[in-house]
Amino acid sequence: MAQQTPGNTQAAPPPAAKPKPKPLPTIPPELDALPIWKLGAPALVAMVKDPKSTLFQKAIACKKLSIVGGKEAIPPMAALLSHPQLSCYARFGMEPNPDPSVDEAFRAALPKLTGKLQIGVINSIGVRRDAKAVDALAKLIDHSDPEIAQSAAASVGMIGGPHAARVLQAALSRTQAPVFPVAARAMLLCAEDVIATNRAHGLDLYRTLSAETMPKPVRLAALRVLNEAGPAPEYTNRWPAPTGEAAARDKSGFLGR
Repeated sequence: MAQQTPGNTQAAPPPAAKPKPKPLPTIPPELDALPIWKLGAPALVAMVKDPKSTLFQKAIACKKLSIVGGKEAIPPMAALLSHPQLSCYARFGMEPNPDPSVDEAFRAALPKLTGKLQIGVINSIGVRRDAKAVDALAKLIDHSDPEIAQSAAASVGMIGGPHAARVLQAALSRTQAPVFPVAARAMLLCAEDVIATNRAHGLDLYRTLSAETMPKPVRLAALRVLNEAGPAPEYTNRWPAPTGEAAARDKSGFLGR
């Protein structure tokens, strides 16, 4: 800023005007989700059923039905499970719904779908932890498409329980990469579920997962659990003491430290 000298009365230039903000873009009516989001469940169900509804309208309706939908919302969304664009929105709308008809719809759709659509339903079954679907998923672990087989194994692990554990144990005896490591990780998740209700069975699962043939992360995780459990009781099968990285991280005292 220049100093003023006596006799110099020239005023300082005014500050530059701030540029006006650009107006917000206008949402085209056909892509405005807010009016759909304000609808109640009956209107949303009607929108999903209406063949004149656009893909956008049905997609947003399914998303809102994940919050407000009841039993009556399941059939129209289940009808979209085979739709290439709307299947994911239908599953999103169905998964949180507590009604048992959701599980029935997913199980019914499972053998009718292929590829990515089938994988999506497999994943939803795992999220729902539908124990009645374990046998159907067990068959898909041997699918010729490795992505379907991997998804099936992962979902069985998410479902958990003794039956799921038996399915995964059998899968580990016959599968190869890329399915085998996924089945191993799924069984690790399943073992965590089983041990909460049946400690002996759970420890036996971890013992299986501690084998040298298992993927390293799975084996280390299993050894960690076994290490914390302490030595095996007398006259029972013993699990191997942790070595290498697992031994270095041990703080349980099992190794005498």
